[in-house]
Amino acid sequence: QVQLVESGGRLVQTGGSLTLFCVASGRTFSSDYSMAWFRQAPNKAREYVAATHSGYGRSFVKTSVQGRFTVYRDNAKNTFELRMNRLKPEDTAVYYCAADRGLIVAQISDPASYTNWGQGTQVTVSS
Repeated sequence: QVQLVESGGRLVQTGGSLTLFCVASGRTFSSDYSMAWFRQAPNKAREYVAATHSGYGRSFVKTSVQGRFTVYRDNAKNTFELRMNRLKPEDTAVYYCAADRGLIVAQISDPASYTNWGQGTQVTVSS
């Protein structure tokens, strides 16, 4: 079983920066797990933001946030960061960390691929 705990969400002004943190733990967790960030705004579906694939060892970022968001994974510390710059009001959402293993690259952006989720952290961008 894997536990994921997110932190770092807060109120920030438009144009500001914020880093979200996800700490993974659990007996089975390892670098074999792919990890992702998703977000969910009120009355909207959960959407993919970014991910790192365990096998390829590389990261992927949703096209609409490329150039503003990056991810960083530290396998030694079991942490996964979402670094966000030039934030916009439309980035306001609850951000979730997810992890699972055995995923192919085509699956990492689909929330249905993940069985392990954190509780979420709220990011609010004021206009």
